[in-house]
Amino acid sequence: MKRIFSILAIALTMLVSLAFGQPAFAEVSAGAKIFNNNCAQCHAGGRNNVVAAKTLKADALEKYGKNTVEAIALQVTKGKGAMPAFGKKLSADDINLVANYVLDQAKAGWAS
Repeated sequence: MKRIFSILAIALTMLVSLAFGQPAFAEVSAGAKIFNNNCAQCHAGGRNNVVAAKTLKADALEKYGKNTVEAIALQVTKGKGAMPAFGKKLSADDINLVANYVLDQAKAGWAS
C-alpha cells in the first residue's frame, strides 16, 4: 500500500510540475524568439546600438521610466525616437511576451 501511495505521489508531483511549470518556460522561450527575430539587431544582450545610453539594462530602464511590462509594451507598440513602432508588425500577445522577456532579462542582468 505504501508503494502504491509513493508511486501516486511521484506521478502527481510530476503532473503538477508539467502543468504549472511548462507555461512559464514556453512564455520565456516565445519572448526570446520574438526578441531575437525583431529586436536583437539593435538590442543584443540588452545593449542599444543606436543610442548607447538607452540600453535595456535594469538601471537604464528605471532611469527612462521603462521598467514595467506596460511601459516596455507601449515603447515596442508605438516606437519612439530612433526606435520604430512594431504595433502593426507584432500582435499584442507577441508584444506582451517580448516585454516580459526584456524585463526578466534586465532583472537577471542579461546573463542568458
